[in-house]
Amino acid sequence: MTNHPMPIRTRFLSPADVATILQRQGLAQTLRGMHDEIHADYLRWQDFDKNARVGNHSPVGVIELMPIADDTIYTFKCVNGHPGNTRFGLPTVMAFGVMSRVDTGVPEFLSELTLTTAVRTAAMSALAARALARPDSRTMALIGNGAQSDFQALAFHHLLGIDEIRLFDTDPRATDKLVANLRSTGIRLLRCASVAEAVQAADIVTTVTADKTNATIITPDMVEPGMFFNAVGGDCPGKTELHADVLRGADVFVEYEPQTRIEGELQQMPADFAVTELWKVLQGREAGRTDAQQVTVFDSVGFALEDFSALRYMRSCAQQLGVGQDLALIPNFADAKDLFGLVDALALPPARRRAATVFDEALA
Repeated sequence: MTNHPMPIRTRFLSPADVATILQRQGLAQTLRGMHDEIHADYLRWQDFDKNARVGNHSPVGVIELMPIADDTIYTFKCVNGHPGNTRFGLPTVMAFGVMSRVDTGVPEFLSELTLTTAVRTAAMSALAARALARPDSRTMALIGNGAQSDFQALAFHHLLGIDEIRLFDTDPRATDKLVANLRSTGIRLLRCASVAEAVQAADIVTTVTADKTNATIITPDMVEPGMFFNAVGGDCPGKTELHADVLRGADVFVEYEPQTRIEGELQQMPADFAVTELWKVLQGREAGRTDAQQVTVFDSVGFALEDFSALRYMRSCAQQLGVGQDLALIPNFADAKDLFGLVDALALPPARRRAATVFDEALA
């Protein structure tokens, strides 16, 4: 009996497709949906085969691979971090991701993850804040007003009710951009002349800077009782934002400790410095915030589970809205044992090959 498998098709979401989903659903709804998807997956933390991401580092940046799987789905994200890219008109962070079936290995979904990562990171920040910030928090300092900042601001506004954001960036043009983008949101935006001014009297402090350096953007003298620090920018070796004494004076929470020890604010601390993985708080195994005076830190570096959730969520949105296109990423076999035969079977017919050659020559 001869098997005639269905053609293998991979659904693809381009940046334009993701932007279409964000516009048609609205960013507030998308942030809530992403938040709920990530939360649901953290509640089944034990179902996942996990490891720290693999990074190739250079003096100017890093390229990383972030894999994870449960018993049915395997995903990975390929992402870079190059702070100097803005000199070339390129984003500092670019990413794409793949979702494959565990039982066959078929890649069913391929998506841009540059826009999507900004949404998932903001949703993850809000998820952590729900557990670690004071429930009555209404003011946030946002240090670093670049590419990620708009999404962070909107996530905290829509998901936690933050209505005042105090802004600071060493580049005033970044703050100009952020203010322009959020002009119609109803958030009260206050420009500040320094980090210290922005942080003063803030309930929540989000740091999302880009420079690959061991910085001390937040120092102990800025810390007030009850603050929650959402430290997002320190996400690779040699890159931090908080003075070590800020960590020593706080309760620190992380996504996946083996990865955060290498890449997060924790790289400054001794191996026995105590932290709590956030999934334990979300599952009720460990305490998060316990009183109004407690200082808490979420040492956020980004973890593959969040990309797993993001890919599943965006695939679901694409299916519901009819967005995206199918790609013939994997060859279809007449005989699965005859890979060599595909050379002739899949080659362009002579007429199309000549047309392609003429087109290539014209481009040259």
